[in-house]
Amino acid sequence: MPNPDITKDLTQGITISELAGGAIVRGKVGEEEVVVLQRGADVLAVGAHCTHYRGPLADGLVVGDTIRCPWHHACFDLRTGEPVRAPALDPIACWRVERHGNTVFVREKLPAAPKKRAPAGETATWPDSVVIVGGGAAGFAAAETLRREGYDRPLTMVSADEAPPCDRPNLSKDYLAGSAQEDWIPLRSDDFYSEQRIDLILKTQVTALDLGKRRVQLSDGRRYPFGSLLLATGAEPIRLNVPGSNQPHVHYLRTLGDSKAIIARASSTKRVVVIGASFIGLEVAASLRARGIDVDVVAPENRPMERVLGPEVGRFVQNLHQSHGVRFHLGRTVTQLDGERLTLSDHSTLEASLVVVGIGVRPRLALAEQAPLSIDRGVSVNEYLETSASGVFAAGDIARWPDRHSGDRIRVEHWVVAERQGQTAARNMLGRRERFDAVPFFWSQHYDVAINYVGHAEAWDAAAIDGRLEDHDCTITYRRGNRRLAVATIFRDRASLEAELEMEREA
Repeated sequence: MPNPDITKDLTQGITISELAGGAIVRGKVGEEEVVVLQRGADVLAVGAHCTHYRGPLADGLVVGDTIRCPWHHACFDLRTGEPVRAPALDPIACWRVERHGNTVFVREKLPAAPKKRAPAGETATWPDSVVIVGGGAAGFAAAETLRREGYDRPLTMVSADEAPPCDRPNLSKDYLAGSAQEDWIPLRSDDFYSEQRIDLILKTQVTALDLGKRRVQLSDGRRYPFGSLLLATGAEPIRLNVPGSNQPHVHYLRTLGDSKAIIARASSTKRVVVIGASFIGLEVAASLRARGIDVDVVAPENRPMERVLGPEVGRFVQNLHQSHGVRFHLGRTVTQLDGERLTLSDHSTLEASLVVVGIGVRPRLALAEQAPLSIDRGVSVNEYLETSASGVFAAGDIARWPDRHSGDRIRVEHWVVAERQGQTAARNMLGRRERFDAVPFFWSQHYDVAINYVGHAEAWDAAAIDGRLEDHDCTITYRRGNRRLAVATIFRDRASLEAELEMEREA
C-alpha cells in the first residue's frame, strides 16, 4: 500500500526497506509532490499526479516499468515520464535519485525527455503528408502522437466543429455543472497547433474522398493531398422526431457550443426535461441538479442503463438520482412538444422551458460510404485500424475492429478508446504495425459516484456483484459462459486497474 505521508521530505532520504514489496512512497521535493518506487535494482522518482485530472499515482498500478492512474487508466513510463497511452497526453516529471548504502535521496528534477528522432531508414517509408478528418478525441490524439513520434511533414486536421479539440467528457460533467472553468476544456492552447505545425481547419466539412488521386475535397472548395488519411468523423446525436421537436429550447449535447447553449438556457430556467436515460442523459441530469434546477427524465426502458449495466446497477443508478431529486417517467416516450408542454405516450404532460435530448448517437459514415470503404455497422478496420483501402485508417466512434478480448468485431463510443485508437493509428501510419488490443475503458460520473468500466459486454449470461451497491463499494463482473467480458467498479479503482491488466493477459 502507498505511504499516506505526503509531508515526507524526500531530499532528506528514505531507507531502501521502505520500498520493499513494491511499496510506493509519497513525499515532497520542495513544494512538489513526488512518488518513489523500486524497479529491479533502480529507484525511480516521478510526479505524484496524473497529468489528465491529477489522479493520485501512488494509488495506481505498477506494470513493468509503467504506472497506471487509478482514476481513468492513463499510463506513464516510469523511466522517462512519457505518457504511454491516453487519456493523459502530457508527461509526468522525473527526479534524479542518489543511493548511499541503504538510503536513497531524491535530488533535482530532470529535464524533459528529448524529442524522438526516428532512424533515417524508418522515415524513408513515412507518408509525404497526413490528413485527419475530425477534431475529436481520435483525431487530436493522432495528430499529437505523430508529432511526438517525430513526424515532421505536412499534417492537416479538418474539423466541422467551431472550437478546437476539447475535453468532451467534461461537457456533460463538471463543465455543465458549473464546477469546471471554460479554460480547462481545450485539450491544448491555440499556440500548440502553430508550434507543432498542425494545420487545424475549423468549421469546415470534408465533402468527398478521392482515394485514386489520394486527396480530400473540402466544403470551401480546397483540396488537400494525403499520403495517409485518418477518418475520425465521430458520431452525431440521434434527433427526436416528434411534432414540436425542432423548437429552440430543445437541445442536444455533443460539442462545446452545445454545452454552452444549455448552460445559457439553464441560467433562466427552473425546470428541465431530459429525454433519454443513457449515460449522457443522466450525466446531464446530475449536472443540472447541481445548478439547482428541477429535472424530469423520460425514457422508454424500465430502468436506466439496464441494457449496459444490468437491472441491479440500473436500479441503483435510479435510486441515486432520485435521492438527489430527479423524477423519472420510465416506460414512456415523448410524443409531442407544444411550446413548453411535453405530452408523453401515456397522455400525461410535463412542463419545461429547457429540454435536453440524449437518446443515442449514430456514427458519421457518409464519407466512408462514398469512398467507398468496407462498412459493417461502422467502418471495418483490421487489427492495425487500417480500412479496406491501403493507407486509410479509421478510429474512434466510427471504427469496428476485431477485439481479441471478446472475440467479436466491435464498435465502441468511448472517449478513452477513441484517443487510444488515434494514437495507435498514428504509429501505424509510420509503419509500426502495432495491433490495437487495448481493453476498452470508460467512466461515468453521477454526483459523487463514479462508475468505471473495463471490457465490452453487449450481451452476458450473468452479472455477479461483489460488495454492496448501496455502500458505494463493489465490483460487478459480466460473463458469457466461462468468459469474463467486462468489469464495472464503484470506488474500487485498484480493482478496475487489476481487472484491465488481467483481461490484457487473458486474451
